[in-house]
Amino acid sequence: MQVDTPSPAPPRTDTATQLLSSIIMSTVETITETLPSLTLRNKGDESEAAKQEEPYKYAHLLPVFPKDEHYPPLTPFEHVDPGLRALSHPNPRAFLDNATSVIDLTPRLGSEIRGVNLAELDNTGRDQLALEVARRGLLVFRDQQDFIDRGIDFYREWGSYFGRLHIHPTSGHPEGAPEIHLVYRDANTTYNFELEDRIRSTVWHSDVSYELQPPGLTTFFLLSQPKSGGDTLFTSQVSTLSRLSPQFVAFLKTLKATHSGFEQAEFSRSGRRGGVVRREPVQNVHPVVRKHPVTGEEALYVNRQFTRRIVGLKLEESDAILNFLYDHIDKSADNQARVKWEPNTVVLWDNRITAHSAILDFEKIGARRHGARITPQAERPIPALDGLEL
Repeated sequence: MQVDTPSPAPPRTDTATQLLSSIIMSTVETITETLPSLTLRNKGDESEAAKQEEPYKYAHLLPVFPKDEHYPPLTPFEHVDPGLRALSHPNPRAFLDNATSVIDLTPRLGSEIRGVNLAELDNTGRDQLALEVARRGLLVFRDQQDFIDRGIDFYREWGSYFGRLHIHPTSGHPEGAPEIHLVYRDANTTYNFELEDRIRSTVWHSDVSYELQPPGLTTFFLLSQPKSGGDTLFTSQVSTLSRLSPQFVAFLKTLKATHSGFEQAEFSRSGRRGGVVRREPVQNVHPVVRKHPVTGEEALYVNRQFTRRIVGLKLEESDAILNFLYDHIDKSADNQARVKWEPNTVVLWDNRITAHSAILDFEKIGARRHGARITPQAERPIPALDGLEL
């Protein structure tokens, strides 16, 4: 006898089943779409992601450009260099006694120092520091987080010890702290490196040399920096002068030149660099060769950014001499030192006897480079030639 096999039951088509099927299919589609974007992270990846989400530690030091901020012209003042006091000390380099490392960057310019906390130097140590900067031109101090993290009030106190603090006429500064000059660039802003129309970013200069009393001992540090690039070049203007023939140096000592801040002001008035001019621009005359008030060393004192013309010479004569000197400064690698920035590095230089240039080689990676400069003014440049009238 043949037994009929029952036919399979037809699938259920009730509303509840349809709803459950729809939910399952939707969930599967969501997981399928998400999977390609999911990657396994190791601890390093999680740490990097956390860093990117953390608030910027130095956001309170980001640049501002108040439009209503104006200052009167600078007035002359008497400057006494702290390094003079250190000359009579039995050991003028005693502040380096506990250093773990002191390495000359080059024979002519710069030393790198570890194991000295700048923030803890007493007045005697600061005097000795000023003398050492005058003698070496450039000092690079590593591991200075204590100094950097002490903040604006400390920066003011530190700088004021070495001279009257300069307020820059056009640059950005932290909110409420115009005495702190900031340099800043990131993926969206270019306050200090708007050089897209040039084939190189190197611009040798001595800071604000157009002032009647330009800066002396200068302190600079980076709060944020690219992983690679953004170095700073320095050159010894004592050494650049010493490489010239004695007859030519004797002639240069008879010369004086105008240094102008008008072009910098016009650049800002055009809407760039933050678009502010806090103090009306000035132009002053300085000797082409100056003498350091502490060491007595003679240094070339012209720079491509601010020097405009040699007084008393015809335009072509002035241009020929200045362009020769600029070319000499640009190409004299044997007088130069390069500072590679590490986190918590503080650099001090003597603006009277050095020139420097930032290097813009990180513009394509969108990195932040955020630096702060403490800029005390010094004496009016002293002519190397006695009796030269300015």
